[in-house]
Amino acid sequence: MSNVPQRGPAPRQASIAEYVLAQGEVSAAELAERFDVSLMTIHRDLDELERQGIVRKFRGGVTAQPSGVFESNVSYRLKTMRAEKAAVAERALKLIEPGMAVMLDDSTSTLEIARRLRSITPLTVVTNFLEAINLLSQERGIHLMGLGGDFDPLHSSFLGVSCVEAVQSLQVDICFTSTSAVSGGFAYHQEQHIVSVKRAMLDSASRNVLLLDHSKLGRVALHRLAPLSRFDLLLVDDGASTRALRELDEHKVPYEVCGTGREAGTGSEAGTGSGDGG
Repeated sequence: MSNVPQRGPAPRQASIAEYVLAQGEVSAAELAERFDVSLMTIHRDLDELERQGIVRKFRGGVTAQPSGVFESNVSYRLKTMRAEKAAVAERALKLIEPGMAVMLDDSTSTLEIARRLRSITPLTVVTNFLEAINLLSQERGIHLMGLGGDFDPLHSSFLGVSCVEAVQSLQVDICFTSTSAVSGGFAYHQEQHIVSVKRAMLDSASRNVLLLDHSKLGRVALHRLAPLSRFDLLLVDDGASTRALRELDEHKVPYEVCGTGREAGTGSEAGTGSGDGG
């Protein structure tokens, strides 16, 4: 019998993806027993997850698929690059002032900002990320606006047309967003329904800041999200290579390198790309 309560195929598939991530390789029979469904149901779930690029099936079992889509799983993202995301969030916090309206996308990088907002109130915070909504819902001094839409359990966020329309009805002072890949002067993301929400967020903010851990640099994904010129500032941790930073310079991208504290000194380093980086 499963100890994981299920309410339909989408939540179950998200739980299956999370379990496969943790185990690396699992048999279909084990999944059927764990989630208390038939083998036929498990194979339908695995077919769907394989179609999404999240897992790879083999005879009798399934393995995690090291793809961009798999990296979108919120459980995976919460566990990776934590020190790097924290360093970037600490720098981002200095761009926020009491009284601002701040928009956060559904990235775990912006979740690190949300963890630190109690020191800067009053604030209005707008987000489609359930993790951030839960985190901020009890914070005094924060007017929290949740962006509705179709709930996506894999990302733990609200998406779709109604979410885009909700974003388009707002105007905020600053928007913090992240993405899965940056290369050649463009930000990329592997999922179209995520891209549409992020683009709407960029259009609804007076100032846009892109948060990255260094693993995103020099990579591409299926969809172009936006040219880097759409961002007023790019923040990246100090694991970024000289080559990757040189490419940002070549495309005249304002950026700051944020120290993780693993090297001498902490905080944001003075070196930036073209412009002062704000």
